[in-house]
Amino acid sequence: MLEGARLFGTAAAGILMGLTAMPVSVIAAHRHDEMRGAGGWNPAPAHSPAGYDCKLPQGWGQVAQRRTQFVVFGEIHGTVESPAFVGNIACALAARGERILVAVEHLSIHDPALQSAWNLPHGTFEATVRQAGWAERKDGVGSEAMMGLLVYLHALKQQGRSVDIVAFSGAKDVEQDRRFSDQSGQGPHEAAQAENIRTAAAARSYDHVLVLVGNLHARKRPVERGGSLFRPMAMQLASPDAITTLGMKTSGGTHWGCGLKPGVTPEVGKPFPADAVQCVSNIMRGDAQLKRAPFISLKATPDIDADDNYDGFFWLGPVSASPPFAVPDAHGG
Repeated sequence: MLEGARLFGTAAAGILMGLTAMPVSVIAAHRHDEMRGAGGWNPAPAHSPAGYDCKLPQGWGQVAQRRTQFVVFGEIHGTVESPAFVGNIACALAARGERILVAVEHLSIHDPALQSAWNLPHGTFEATVRQAGWAERKDGVGSEAMMGLLVYLHALKQQGRSVDIVAFSGAKDVEQDRRFSDQSGQGPHEAAQAENIRTAAAARSYDHVLVLVGNLHARKRPVERGGSLFRPMAMQLASPDAITTLGMKTSGGTHWGCGLKPGVTPEVGKPFPADAVQCVSNIMRGDAQLKRAPFISLKATPDIDADDNYDGFFWLGPVSASPPFAVPDAHGG
């Protein structure tokens, strides 16, 4: 059993795993049609979700110079903009003839179903992939924007681009969970994430592996939680010089996330009822107020300090919440 389940109970552990921002204030949830109409993006494949222009962001050259196969984007889950940022990079690199693997933080136990859907015609992909673990996701990992990313990547694949995907989060079976059980705290979960990405990356000769994951997992320094010190996924994925990790920076806005309801105090070692968790649109404080298009930097800027947890950062500007794909009325429970 994963550490989150040990501390809080199995039902809530799946929601809370990787949570990096707790609710500050609940605001009205964005509806699907409002988000799709925002931004005026110029999609590359036909019927792309809003927000995709298939262009590399300014600063990608800094990443390219490092010549690392793995590029890890440490996000705060539940925004429209973060999945689109990664999708555009995947598209632009694939358009250059690169072979790309995009790793998404969905449960690895659903990866076989995801791979089966990946081989289907585009018209049936979305309806099929939604059965691969989406129904139980009310957090930002299961957002409309994340589904939009997968649909977009599948469209690229159908157009002949060399793009693959993998769902890597958590142990894929009991044996894998057992092998990493000697690690402290959340370490077994992180180790399983890393191994699942490595296994998928080794299956073909990929030029780049783009990993979209919660920012805790993307850190290159140990993390202490609940009195235990553990190594995040990025520390267990490969040697430091084979990975570029980027932390997400924004000018603020909203994101969709899950956390304990006000007044709920968890007891260590005891489960709490599922109704103790709420999934809502949350206010996200900004890191700076830059009037710039999204970009990447491996250096500190006058407005954004260096963070030793990452090699650099990716800047999104203002962000907006993306509610769960599997909840038609966009209200969490």
